[in-house]
Amino acid sequence: MKILITGNMGYVGPVLVAHLRSVMADAYLIGLDNGYFAHCLTDASILPEAQCHVQHFGDVRDIRPELLDTVDALVMLAAISNDPMGQQYEAVTAEINAAACVRLAEEAVMRGVKRIVFASSCSMYGFAAGDARKETDALNPLTAYARSKVATEQTLATLDRRDAVVTSLRFSTACGMSPRLRLDLVLNDFVASAVASRKITVLSDGTPWRPLIDVRDMARAIEWALLRDPIDAGGYVAVNVGTDEWNYQVRDLANAVAEVVPGTSVSINTDAPEDKRSYRVNFSLYKRIAPNHQPKTSLSQSVAALKDGLEQMGFRDQEFRTSTFMRLKMLEQHRNAGRLDANLRWRFA
Repeated sequence: MKILITGNMGYVGPVLVAHLRSVMADAYLIGLDNGYFAHCLTDASILPEAQCHVQHFGDVRDIRPELLDTVDALVMLAAISNDPMGQQYEAVTAEINAAACVRLAEEAVMRGVKRIVFASSCSMYGFAAGDARKETDALNPLTAYARSKVATEQTLATLDRRDAVVTSLRFSTACGMSPRLRLDLVLNDFVASAVASRKITVLSDGTPWRPLIDVRDMARAIEWALLRDPIDAGGYVAVNVGTDEWNYQVRDLANAVAEVVPGTSVSINTDAPEDKRSYRVNFSLYKRIAPNHQPKTSLSQSVAALKDGLEQMGFRDQEFRTSTFMRLKMLEQHRNAGRLDANLRWRFA
């Protein structure tokens, strides 16, 4: 299988490429990435993209359609990848996360690509009190990032797929160690705080719900989507990806980290205003249609892998929230240095 992966030089991509190389020996992997974060490596022994057979550099907004010729499968990871970046670059988020993905999917179908996998998000449920959200429940996207995922899903659902199998994976909040680590993710932030200062400060009142998934289990879900039998869920499916056991309140995550990192104290702002980004998610559909690709990584294993990885790096930066481990900060550095314009296009391109 010849697989094109957009956005492969981010947080998820290196883990995905390594996983596919280990489980799909005959897969031919092609990467396409803009390179915003290519140099943000975290204790990597090799350049992760060395495991791709071919690596292209380019903006997904300007992809050359002929790259899709002879490709069997398309995995769309490329995105402005969190709420702070989406707030800062709302129009760009819509361009990259939605418009470019839709054009790419349409072109892929026209050129005979048989598998299309879109990295979507459970964040589209927004604030959802009461029962855990199922795929059939109403969506309530509160941010530009979440709205972009909804927009792409809506188009993919009505796409003239011909005989392509299309899957939207509504991922839980990512966590875990990666060769390009992000610390602007809730669990990763807590572990970094614990390792650097033995203190975790929860800025909310600790009650918001978050479903989480380790990046290694995200890779396993993408493997499933690349190989799944359409008889089980149809030619198109949007599915919540995670496990019911990983629906946590933020305070529980902080306390779980403190248990793994000795001497860590947890402070919770009980007077904080209500955080509207709170939702639990039902993963029964994913459990039914992907029984052999259920998440395997436990919360304690994710925390331990992050702890070990950060300690091996000699991580001690208590001011990491202003560092390039935060994706928005890296974009700001590019902008301030004149490398990127206001639309996040390379000035030297």
